[in-house]
Amino acid sequence: MGKIWFKEFTLEQVNGLGRDTMISHVGIEVTEIGDDYLRGRMPVDQRTRQPYGILHGGASVVLSETLASVGAQFVLDWENTRCVGLEINANHVRSVSEGYVLGTTRPVHLGRRTQIWETRITDERDRLTCISRITMAVLDRSEDK
Repeated sequence: MGKIWFKEFTLEQVNGLGRDTMISHVGIEVTEIGDDYLRGRMPVDQRTRQPYGILHGGASVVLSETLASVGAQFVLDWENTRCVGLEINANHVRSVSEGYVLGTTRPVHLGRRTQIWETRITDERDRLTCISRITMAVLDRSEDK
């Protein structure tokens, strides 16, 4: 697929976007920028576990939507467009009770008005824990005014 990003960006820029939001509250950080993917991690701890002591499915969805939303926006010209989520789904296939989960998101479709991104979340032993897909709407910023 080659490099998909509209312009170069750094991990510091990406991680700065999440300051003082849910992203920082649950400890999500983007750890790698590839030519056509983003990778990040999230701790499995008291912020992200459900009452049974395993990773909350909603936390996996937060990781997925965070990575895909960042990716969706960074393939576009920020001055003229923005992306918002339309629909997200997630299949939880393995529980995790400690450590980190690692998410990798890649585009499935990069259209003029919509994008679809898939995020695969694994445990630290590279075992699939969740697979998620999100549809993003691409909006013209002039419509904001």
